[in-house]
Amino acid sequence: MEEETFPEDLADALVGVQRLIRRRLRAGLTAPRLRGAEVELLRLVEARPGIGVSDAAKELYLAGNSVSTLVNQLVRDGYLLRETDPADRRAARLLLTGAAEARLRAWQERRADLVRRHVARLDEADRQALGAALPALRKLAVTLREEAEDS
Repeated sequence: MEEETFPEDLADALVGVQRLIRRRLRAGLTAPRLRGAEVELLRLVEARPGIGVSDAAKELYLAGNSVSTLVNQLVRDGYLLRETDPADRRAARLLLTGAAEARLRAWQERRADLVRRHVARLDEADRQALGAALPALRKLAVTLREEAEDS
């Protein structure tokens, strides 16, 4: 492994795997495709039900008006509920609809199945290497998040 090209090689591999997973999952969709930012917002609301628009914008590193636009579209499409925050009547709290929960669950199941099938095609040494790399990849994600929060 060339030390000087490792960061670029790692980033390319991660992007390539993510892109291929997305493309393969899109191929079997019957519902209209959701954009990446819409899925990210839905997944955030799933993890933090009741999150506000401004907190969602901070968490996703997007402008508040961009998240408002996403929220409006997802409310219109029946995937998000926007409720008034009882503690601050000017603020909205976001919740998933049953349709969003079902769509996210189906997507997660299809993604897990896709990755499971392809990991099973690897030899044991490669499967072990991927498993061993997970803690380091998670730490990398933490440092990237911390740097984004500091800036």
